[in-house]
Amino acid sequence: MIVSNATPLIYLAKVGKLELLKIFGEVYIPEEVKVEVVDKGKALGKPDSYAIEKAIKEGWIKVLKVEPIDIPIKLHSGEVAVLSLAKKLGIKDVLVDEKPARFAAKLLNLKPRGTLFVLLKALKEEVIDFDEFIDTLNEMVGQGFRLKEEIVIEAIKEAKRVINRKKD
Repeated sequence: MIVSNATPLIYLAKVGKLELLKIFGEVYIPEEVKVEVVDKGKALGKPDSYAIEKAIKEGWIKVLKVEPIDIPIKLHSGEVAVLSLAKKLGIKDVLVDEKPARFAAKLLNLKPRGTLFVLLKALKEEVIDFDEFIDTLNEMVGQGFRLKEEIVIEAIKEAKRVINRKKD
């Protein structure tokens, strides 16, 4: 189980890899994230919003309302809702890419995971292979997914370690 913020949903959907999130079993999003990625996305004519809406209709992404909890740093309302929902449900893993949200998650004893974590986990579980990992990462960056160069290099190194462990 995992609670996701908007960015991972958007970029995985943009590159046709939203279904990778199924490796977590149940994926929860707060109402605020649904409004951001589906309602506003459809209003802007974003194709990825329809893929996310389809996953919600299929039931493997679940939308829940949540009362916001106090978070010691200023965050976007969607991020507050993600962290609040994770605490309410007792789910430790939260899918957040932005630094302030990751920091706040740690303060709340949650485990911040990013979109790269999804790709690496899919690789470890042999849902994708190394080439697909690289292609997906490349496509996401091409779609505007921002990553520091050193993070990309580290992710590729980790992916190679995963592949080499499989060979042993």
